[in-house]
Amino acid sequence: MRFCWSTLQVKNLEESISFYEEVVGLKVERRFKAGPATKIAFLGEGETKIELIEDKNKGEIDVGSDISWGFEVNSVDEMIEFLREKRIEILSGPIQPNEHSRFFFIKDPNGMRIQFFENVKP
Repeated sequence: MRFCWSTLQVKNLEESISFYEEVVGLKVERRFKAGPATKIAFLGEGETKIELIEDKNKGEIDVGSDISWGFEVNSVDEMIEFLREKRIEILSGPIQPNEHSRFFFIKDPNGMRIQFFENVKP
């Protein structure tokens, strides 16, 4: 068995695609309509894939506060600076629980917690 993707219901597909392309660096693999009120986009390549679904018939989006998606970056400090330039709020961190890792959290346009993680090299 292999993990295929993680799905997120979104309020605005275009805004969400823009966030995941510009901030996270994922590219649209494919997108399509799944009915008159539903649009779907798959982003990523290799083993990192996410599915974004915009359904105009769905009410409020609730992604929950106890889930996050983690993405590895080369430098936590550089990523924080990049996000500040884009006026994206840092929720928490940076946190360094040991000498080998650093991370921090933001939220995507739908309220999903996004973690950016750096493997610290000695």
